[in-house]
Amino acid sequence: MRKDKSDPDSNKGILFFTYLMVGAFVCMIGYFGYFLQIRGETVINNSYNARLDRFSDRIVRGEILSNDGRVLARTEAGEDGREQRIYPYGSLFAHAVGYWDHGKTGLEALANFYLLTSHINLAERTINELSGVKNIGDNVITTLDVDLQKIAWDALGEQRGAVVVMEPDTGKLLAMVSKPDFDPNTLGADWDRLISGDNKDAQLLNRASQGVYPPGSTFKILTMLEYIREHPDTWQDFTFDCDGIYEWGDYTISCYHGNAHGHQSLNQAFANSCNGAFAALGMEMDPGGFHSLAEQLLFNRELPLSLAYSKSSFTMNTGAGSWEILQTSIGQGNTQMTPMHNAMITAAIANGGILMKPYMVERVESAAGEEIRRFLPENWGNLLTVQEADIMAGLMRQVVTEGTGSALRTDGYSVAGKTGSAEFEAGRETHAWFTGFAPAEAPQLVVTVVVEEAGSGGQVAAPVAKRIFDEYFSRGGEG
Repeated sequence: MRKDKSDPDSNKGILFFTYLMVGAFVCMIGYFGYFLQIRGETVINNSYNARLDRFSDRIVRGEILSNDGRVLARTEAGEDGREQRIYPYGSLFAHAVGYWDHGKTGLEALANFYLLTSHINLAERTINELSGVKNIGDNVITTLDVDLQKIAWDALGEQRGAVVVMEPDTGKLLAMVSKPDFDPNTLGADWDRLISGDNKDAQLLNRASQGVYPPGSTFKILTMLEYIREHPDTWQDFTFDCDGIYEWGDYTISCYHGNAHGHQSLNQAFANSCNGAFAALGMEMDPGGFHSLAEQLLFNRELPLSLAYSKSSFTMNTGAGSWEILQTSIGQGNTQMTPMHNAMITAAIANGGILMKPYMVERVESAAGEEIRRFLPENWGNLLTVQEADIMAGLMRQVVTEGTGSALRTDGYSVAGKTGSAEFEAGRETHAWFTGFAPAEAPQLVVTVVVEEAGSGGQVAAPVAKRIFDEYFSRGGEG
């Protein structure tokens, strides 16, 4: 009788294939779990996902509300059954809340998945589906403060520009204004005009997160920080004699309107925004190190922000020429920055160096008021050390008490900040900047303002910020 003998090589092949299939199955199950828990919502909420459009066939889009429950967007059905999105505050929240037709922007895009998801009770949902009646979508409660938004909107007036208001210790965005704006209630009728090539106002652009500007003297925060890092023990020994014009070889840098600041310590030069002193600082620093610092503070990088935004750019690097160094050191040259990014850096300084991720959705509730999901503050990480943040906060306090931020002096609260007047085109007025926080000793609120072609940051942007701080602290400092 002959015994059957198995082929050892054949058995090994079968065993290897079995392990391979088991491994692939485990990986597939693992990825499926990861997708459901982490990535699923993002993919479903993607603007390219046609499935979301079908959600609206059976769900009435939910409401968007302010942090105190005021309705910012709701859906109404006409006599013909056609649904229309209503924005009770018109253009006031145009860029923050956004719009839902002709694509989606702002919170209408960010919260699209929640607004088209219904958590009314199961019995009601079942009856509605059997009878062909739409279910009511969930409501999104935002971090937005109607009163602060109105103050910021009014303070900006008819001028072009943007305002960002946020809590430094949580990242909550309390207000976000961009002008020129538009009325989302009449977007359909206005659309062709808004997107016309003849329209130079760019009302659809959210200047707060997508508008890029030369930062002007607000960028001296970074120049100062780089100099401190390169001269940790001797930075306070720096002095400068300003006669209004700084010369380096064939190049000249002028202080704003040719102001001569006289003998300046570095603290005074920062408070008075002395271009000559900061141009001189730049010539002592390492361009490559400066580039590394800028990227550490999120230039040329993705921002931890869910809103549509533009990247801020910093191009100077090792081997840069004298003119580029001089210009970059005072916030000019090729450097470009968004107001939102400026607010984030300011918030990190106010929060001991820690950047909290900016966010606008507080929680999601069912139409019956049951909480479905709550969003909590997220720590992104350190932009600078605690010691650096403390030094910069002290220097920014002096800007208000002794320097260009004098418009923010008040007995009601203390402010730390930095003004800026940014040149962008020869023969045209500068952009006016302010970024800062209050109270200086225990920060609760960050305000960043840019006003296009308005002149002095101290004279134009700082008063806009003051009106917002006044409103906030007049009610006890609670958002």
